[in-house]
Amino acid sequence: MLTSRYAQDRGHTILSWLDSRHSFSFGSYHDPRYSQHSALVVINDDKVRAHSGFGTHPHRHMEILTWMLSGQLDHRDSMGHTGRLLPGDAQLMSAGPGIQHSEMNEGEDETHFLQIWILPREKRSDSSYQQIHLPPRQGLSLIASGEARDGAMLIHQDVAIWRVSHASAGHFSLPQQRHRRGWLQLIDGEVDVAGITLHSGDGLAISAEDELTLHTPGGAELLWFDLP
Repeated sequence: MLTSRYAQDRGHTILSWLDSRHSFSFGSYHDPRYSQHSALVVINDDKVRAHSGFGTHPHRHMEILTWMLSGQLDHRDSMGHTGRLLPGDAQLMSAGPGIQHSEMNEGEDETHFLQIWILPREKRSDSSYQQIHLPPRQGLSLIASGEARDGAMLIHQDVAIWRVSHASAGHFSLPQQRHRRGWLQLIDGEVDVAGITLHSGDGLAISAEDELTLHTPGGAELLWFDLP
């Protein structure tokens, strides 16, 4: 089964410094049809104005992935980690029993990123921080996985999160398995999946499907979540 989640139907939060779109219920936005998909509970499409951002705030028992699209984002947390994220960077913070952090755009331009929350397999007694850079690459690049492999960040859940890039018109396949669930989040371009056309910001929930074939008229970039 394939269920579309179109960009214009997402929740929307606008503040003086933030423009955020919510694929799932988040904060004051609540939609019982979109509370989570398997262990995936948040995909926020965030645009943060220059010299502003998320001040220090807490998290508990959540795997929090940030995928940078443009601009820069400075991270600081209560474990003493600091880092600047740039386009192509991914950061994974395992909140464990409790962590505080801030995410600030100290640059001169707007920052654009996706923040993704995954429920952990179990509540953990420790917190951790990871950051990697993925250079441009055609095909599939593994960002995070529930098992250590291919230089990906280790996430504490039975999931795999892939960046999928296809630079030109054509078709490509994703090895979705029928006993697994999945989610596609289109970042750029256009794809057609079994007659469903997705554009930038659109999502697609996947369940009980075999290998998926995606068609693009001129190239696309997306995230694919392989979920339990």
